[in-house]
Amino acid sequence: MDNYTFKQFEQDLNKGFQIYLTFVKNRYLIYKTTTNCYTQELVNYDEKNPQPRVSIITRKRLKEIFAYSTDIEYRIGIVEDKNI
Repeated sequence: MDNYTFKQFEQDLNKGFQIYLTFVKNRYLIYKTTTNCYTQELVNYDEKNPQPRVSIITRKRLKEIFAYSTDIEYRIGIVEDKNI
């Protein structure tokens, strides 16, 4: 993952991928909502570092987060209905 750049990260989001990453001990799901607008959902969190469950962030904030993120993975075809 050392060669994974922000440009590649952004292209994956533009293609519709949902990307999981760890930032400051919290695990997030990030996906593109509209132009220059991304949704950041808190998946797992550190109790010593409480954060909002869902946030809308800009490309600028996304770039700041990417620089300090670890454990980046993306998922394709996530099913909305959990009963399937």
